[in-house]
Amino acid sequence: MAGGIGSRFWPMSTQKFPKQFQDILGTGRTMIQQTYDRISKVIPKEHIFVITNKEYVALSHQQLPEIPEENIVGEPLMKNTAACNLYMANKIAEINPNATMIVLPADHLILKEDVFLEKVMLAFDLASKHDYLVTLGITPTRPDTGYGYIQFVEKKNSEYFKVKTFTEKPILEIAQSFLESGDFLWNAGIFIWNMKSIHHAFEMYLPEMTQHFMACEYNSEKENSCIETIYPKVQKISIDNGILEKAKNVYVIPSDLGWSDLGTWTSIYENTEKDKDGNAMKLKHLLAYNSKGNIIRVKNNKAVIIDGLENYIVVDTDKALLICPRDNDQLIKDYVLDLKSFKKGDKFM
Repeated sequence: MAGGIGSRFWPMSTQKFPKQFQDILGTGRTMIQQTYDRISKVIPKEHIFVITNKEYVALSHQQLPEIPEENIVGEPLMKNTAACNLYMANKIAEINPNATMIVLPADHLILKEDVFLEKVMLAFDLASKHDYLVTLGITPTRPDTGYGYIQFVEKKNSEYFKVKTFTEKPILEIAQSFLESGDFLWNAGIFIWNMKSIHHAFEMYLPEMTQHFMACEYNSEKENSCIETIYPKVQKISIDNGILEKAKNVYVIPSDLGWSDLGTWTSIYENTEKDKDGNAMKLKHLLAYNSKGNIIRVKNNKAVIIDGLENYIVVDTDKALLICPRDNDQLIKDYVLDLKSFKKGDKFM
């Protein structure tokens, strides 16, 4: 899945050039390229599909020339994750109705790749043999309010557990209680299921959406025009809210993957090398006085001097400058919405 615009990572991530197509951490590979590199070790390239916004199809081709052109699919509208999951399940089922499918966000960091691949193979085994909707849950390391949480039913000596509840981005006190309880995991948005199980779930919990998508002939010349016709009618809802919170056959595999969704400036800060004062600043010409805990990103090789700044985000791009406390990084999405209210505010997006 590579269709989002990453508004919490503004102004570096923009509508024209969202974060999944950027080399955020300076590794030499963009986030979507790293996701491809990771999963292509266990899945042949001809079986890998990208679903993105139609605006980003050409960019996806450019960054992933290994993937067949017909496997990069553009959505006409942003409809959240339920629609794109059903769309891709229908395309895959038309090719192989017995396939097992893994859903991966294109912009996540996974440091423990061997562990990830081991958990993926376990998930494939479970999903191919059972009527399970499987997800990888990340072992939490802190009470983070920016992630969703999965509560599981504990069972001794098991590699996977039945899911009890999903909770979307709790307040700090509740996140702390989740961490202390020991039976909650972060929701990484990584899902594995077979065609029969996911189609049955959509028929049961999102029947109207299922009916809309049944109108199309997949992997045919008629597919694109049909998708253009049905998408305005399709409900905008996440796969979590639409299916997983309601289904009774969801199972989670606890996974310590060295994972981050890199969705906020704080997550970038945590995964970036810092100086002795805790400043994350990859700049040649920067002087920092009496400053600590900051993340600074500046384009065009500018000289930067900061004095007396503590725990701030400073991001300077060609079109916008952001200065805000790191503690407020969850508000950046709101800042972007407010900026859009300006006359011609969209040009800063």
